[in-house]
Amino acid sequence: MAQAWRCKGLRWSAQGPELAWDGGRRSTLTWGKRVAFGVAEGGVRTCVGARGHACPVRAVVPGRSTGARCEECARLDRAHSVAADTIADDPRPYHVYLAWFGPGMTKVGITAVERGSARLLEQGAVCFTWLGAGPLMAARRTEELLRAALRVPDRIPYADKRAVRSTLPESAAERAAEVEELHARAVALDAWPESLTREPCQPVDHAGAFGLTALPAAVGEVAELVAGGAVSGRLVAAAGPDLHVETGGGGVVVVDTRLMTGWELVPAGEEGELSVPVRALRQAEASVQDGLF
Repeated sequence: MAQAWRCKGLRWSAQGPELAWDGGRRSTLTWGKRVAFGVAEGGVRTCVGARGHACPVRAVVPGRSTGARCEECARLDRAHSVAADTIADDPRPYHVYLAWFGPGMTKVGITAVERGSARLLEQGAVCFTWLGAGPLMAARRTEELLRAALRVPDRIPYADKRAVRSTLPESAAERAAEVEELHARAVALDAWPESLTREPCQPVDHAGAFGLTALPAAVGEVAELVAGGAVSGRLVAAAGPDLHVETGGGGVVVVDTRLMTGWELVPAGEEGELSVPVRALRQAEASVQDGLF
């Protein structure tokens, strides 16, 4: 029987996207590389635990869950999350950023300065710029200021991001336009926290890092992995947690690598195989952020 590996999800480094596995192994992903994995017959998906600790009961979790955690582990994980506003005394400096995912889809967020642009790659931000840097609570107040004054959301659904990736503007200047305009409006606002240092608009474009140039439109997205199912094909792009995989005769499908966590995965044999549930990709809308500009 083939050796099984537990996937820990997609990681982004200076070298590009990598699949991480229990035990520290990494699989570097490059465009055109064959991606092939499956779930053994009789396999079950178990909770990935919280904060680096295994789930004490190895609870079985649903195949469609992107968190791959049982209720108790999900609660523990969120209890120590900056995103959940549960760590007010974090001494690290934080960046406030504007991230663009497609026309009409710009969000505001924060990330620890020490992480650099890793958070933006993990979210699949096609273009971004820093707004400022300072203590955590100052960064939080600035984020709230933009949400209230400019109606900028702090979340963009992944389904919306996927819907527009193959139809993005061709030039980096076009992709940066909304971020530049919003940055100018943001820095003109009063009531910025005094402890937050404002930063100039310097858009960073990730279209090349993600492989989005001439990206074929996806025909669907993997809904979940199942026992006995497999995915095999050629990698054409990756953005955030998503792999865009060209399968045999079926076109390009999006694989959210968060659905791979918690499974014991084995190598897939047949080239171009796709034997897991697939659903239609959400259609792009004219704008999901009406009234921003």
